Amino acid sequence: MKPLDGKVAVVAGATRGAGRGIAVMLGEAGATVYVTGRSTKENPSPMGRPETIDETAERVTQRGGNGIAVRVDHTDQEEVKAFFRKVEKEQNGQLDILVNDVWGGDLLTEWQTSFWKHNLDHGLLMQNQAVHSHMITSHYGVPLMVQNRKGLVVEITDGTGYQYRGNLFYSLAKISVIHLAQAMSHELKEDHVTAVAVSPGFLRSEAMLDLFGVTEENWQEGAKKEPHFIASETPYFVGRAIVALGCDPNVHEKTGKALSSWELSREYGFKDIDGRRPDWGQYFEENILKE
Repeated sequence: MKPLDGKVAVVAGATRGAGRGIAVMLGEAGATVYVTGRSTKENPSPMGRPETIDETAERVTQRGGNGIAVRVDHTDQEEVKAFFRKVEKEQNGQLDILVNDVWGGDLLTEWQTSFWKHNLDHGLLMQNQAVHSHMITSHYGVPLMVQNRKGLVVEITDGTGYQYRGNLFYSLAKISVIHLAQAMSHELKEDHVTAVAVSPGFLRSEAMLDLFGVTEENWQEGAKKEPHFIASETPYFVGRAIVALGCDPNVHEKTGKALSSWELSREYGFKDIDGRRPDWGQYFEENILKE
């Protein structure tokens, strides 16, 4: 069964991490998935990572979907505009799911640094890459949904509330996209387009595995360096959360809300690809809030 067979999705920022996991799981559900980002085999991004959009698109197809890699700098209005013209032409105006996951802030965030001591250019660039890019992408992508009077827009963030996240610029970026979803939901209500924000838990991304010197096969060893890593989830877990939303005929009831992978797992019953059902929310309450 391919519940999203015939659906068209765009995952902006699908090179690695949550974006890759979401794209691949949408493919597993049968969708045609446009995989965008800046890292290609021929032209890697400044992130200096080995992952590429080409590889992600291949994984989408291997899982049963149709992966289409397109290099797009989502901070460049003309590139984004041209990209959605391409989607409109190739898919006869159809766009069912738009996921905004562009980030690029890992190398820009100076943890445990007061904002007045933080590199200001890095802090402002973070807003451009992680917030402005989402605004630009929705500006040109959402009209395809409005003209069809249906669609799902997902803002990927960190956390579901407005609490401080350990760094002013990081907090601003992650909280801003939550409000983008909330604000878009109001303006899209009459057009039957749903906008939500979704947060993964402790994400076991490629970069995080590298940081702890482990692989997906022996990831539990990472808990020796960081005990809370034992409650982590693969990027595919939040991917299955997006699939669940995309398959829900009543998803519009959630418009404007900030959701999480663990809460959606409780509701829809999906598991991570390793068979586990990680619950970062419960783990956080029981183990971190009590520290």
